[in-house]
Parts: sequence; C-alpha cells; structure tokens
Amino acid sequence: MSHTHLFTLVIIVGATAAAACASHVRQKREQALAEVSSVAETTQKVLLRPMPHRLGRLDIEALYLAAAARARVGGDFYEALETTRGVRLVIGDVRGKGLSAVGMASAIVSSFREFAYDEPDLARLARRLDVSMGRYTALLPGDQTESFATAVLAEIPDDGSAVRIVNCGHLPPLLFHAGAVREIAPTASSPPINMGALLGEDYRIDTVSFTAEDQLLLYTDGVTETRDRTGVFFPLVQHAGQWDTDSPSRLLKQLHSDLVHYSHDHLDDDIAAIAVRAVASTASDRA
Repeated sequence: MSHTHLFTLVIIVGATAAAACASHVRQKREQALAEVSSVAETTQKVLLRPMPHRLGRLDIEALYLAAAARARVGGDFYEALETTRGVRLVIGDVRGKGLSAVGMASAIVSSFREFAYDEPDLARLARRLDVSMGRYTALLPGDQTESFATAVLAEIPDDGSAVRIVNCGHLPPLLFHAGAVREIAPTASSPPINMGALLGEDYRIDTVSFTAEDQLLLYTDGVTETRDRTGVFFPLVQHAGQWDTDSPSRLLKQLHSDLVHYSHDHLDDDIAAIAVRAVASTASDRA
C-alpha cells in the first residue's frame, strides 16, 4: 500500500471515529436533557399543579411561562384553595434563580396548602408562612439571610362581596370593575416572606369591594419587567385598560399575547399570573 493510500485510510478512519464520538456525546447530552426536563416537569406538576376553572363563586385561570424553555419551572409560584373562609390564593416570586429558588417556592406553596385551611386570619396566615420559611432556610447550608419571597395573599369569601389582601412586598394586583382598571396598592407595607422577624413589621390586611363581574389579576414581576427593544418596561395598566374582561381565560390570553408582541417574542424572566372573576350567585349556589 502506498503512503498516499495509507494516509487517506488514516484520514477516513479518524473522521469516522470522530463522527461516532460526536454522535455518542450528542446522544448522551440529549438523554441528560430529557432526564432534566422530566424532573422539571414532575417538579412543576407538584409546585404548579393544574388549577380548577371554578372555585366557590369564582371563575379562575392561571398562566405560567418559564424564561428558559427547557427549564419549565422557576422561582415563581401560585396556588388557590377553597376553604371554609372562602377561596384563598397566593402568588409570589422567590429572590434568585436556580434550584434554591425552586426549593423555597415549593416550601412556601407546601406551607400555604397546609395552613390555609385552618388559619382564620389572613394576616396570621402570612405570619405562619414567614415563620415556616425561617425554619426552612435555617436548615440550608450557607448564609440564607437574603432568601426571601415577595407575595400576595388574597381571600374572597363565598358569602361576601369583597376581597381581603395581604401584600408582602409584592406588585399590586389589578382590579377590573365597571370597565375600568386600577392597581390595589397596600395602605400599609407588609414584609416579604422570611423577612418579618428581620424587619419587625406586621402583616396587614386591605379590604376592597369585589362584586359580580369584577375581575382580579395577580402577577409576578416577570410581567412588568418585560422590555421592548429599546429597554422600556411593559406598561401593564395601559394595556390592561384595553382588554376584554369577560372571562379569566380571555384576560390571560390577552396578557400573554401582549407580552410576546411587546418583547418581540423574547421573554427573559419567569412569568406567573392568576385571574379570578366573581360570578353572580344563583339559587343553586345559595341552596
């Protein structure tokens, strides 16, 4: 065999081996990504389980968009439960990213699912979440003094026409009433979850009228921190004033569409939102 033929054979064998190695590495990477996606999907089902479309006298829908398409879950969280006090909701955003944020979000949701049923007072419920998170972070390695979450807790009784809100350093919910929209800013500040003891502040309740056909939008900062190509933040109230509010699902579809259009399909933060609409009670509801 000539040197030329031998050299050609070596090149062919080397190229074949390199291609096989690259294929093996790619298959391993795809398998790892599939396993990570499966774990993330399972985590999401526990943390952000499907929400019923009706709770008490409320129609309700939820929206969750992860900034990383493969991640599927992040530090944003929400939950809604029907209790003897009415429907109770929570939505929030854990400071930070990654698995530590997911872990704390999961711990908050788990605590809410336990305490929401038997705690008679919404402010005390917020305090119990704060104490629970203090115990949770105390068991984590390293300095956890900056581990906290902003959140909004809401309570909508079945036999009333109002919503009670505790805003734990979070963005103000939007209230849609009689064709107008406004922010429900807290009259007094309440500390974020896991900062109550540090700040030494109480959790305070605001009560707002919430009658039939009214709608409430709770959301995380991924909504208001969405930017256009020039870096301008998404003007939520301005857009919300143009939406149809005939149903929570319609409202969230419009929110999603406007965010995608405004950002030119470049959402770079996790987004969570809950929309609830008060439905007029019927004879069967009162029976």
